[in-house]
Amino acid sequence: MQAIIVADDNEEKEITTFLLRRIGLSVASSTDHERVLKNWTEHPADLMVVALSGSKEPLRVLKDIREVTQIPLLFILESQSEREVCDLLKEGADIVLSRPTSSRFLGAHVLAMMRRANSVPNFVLPSLELEEISLDPSTRTVTIPGKDPCRLTQLEFRLLYTLMTNRGQVIPLEVLVERTWGYTGEGNQELVRGLVSRLRRKIEDSPEDHRFIETIPGVGYRFTIDTI
Repeated sequence: MQAIIVADDNEEKEITTFLLRRIGLSVASSTDHERVLKNWTEHPADLMVVALSGSKEPLRVLKDIREVTQIPLLFILESQSEREVCDLLKEGADIVLSRPTSSRFLGAHVLAMMRRANSVPNFVLPSLELEEISLDPSTRTVTIPGKDPCRLTQLEFRLLYTLMTNRGQVIPLEVLVERTWGYTGEGNQELVRGLVSRLRRKIEDSPEDHRFIETIPGVGYRFTIDTI
């Protein structure tokens, strides 16, 4: 499971990064939320922690984030009034903590967000084995008889895991976008098509072969097992 920390204080960023890694998360960090959001399609995450020291307006940062993604979101801020905290929660923050906050307290809240989002780290997800294909979440590796095991990118893994756990069901584009990138709303057809194309090159016998991932024109995609 991938977390992103946005913090304008380097010491706080390093401490928070260490804490989240201790509870089993992969962590990326930045001092600029706009840079994170600009690169979101290629580097999405499962949750975000935003720690601001007062240089930026929390409500503005929150609105920027919610225009792009609806992932679980925790803010760490200087002491806020009751009204300011309520405004942040109303606009989409999941948790708002005031400094000082202990590592134990922060870790407990992050774990709670993970549970509420029904998200768990990849290494505790069950492996999937569907006849001719198997997927190991702990290593993001897909194995097909007659081929060497192939490691997937984070995006490729999320897409394939979603399709395989819903075998035989047509998954609409907007659902695939939300499960893979963390967006909500209308799906981006080109975004999904490009990722499906890259994934097919790794798991299909040829780029034109749609043995595992079937395109349902105008709707989405379906994972199938076609015996040859």
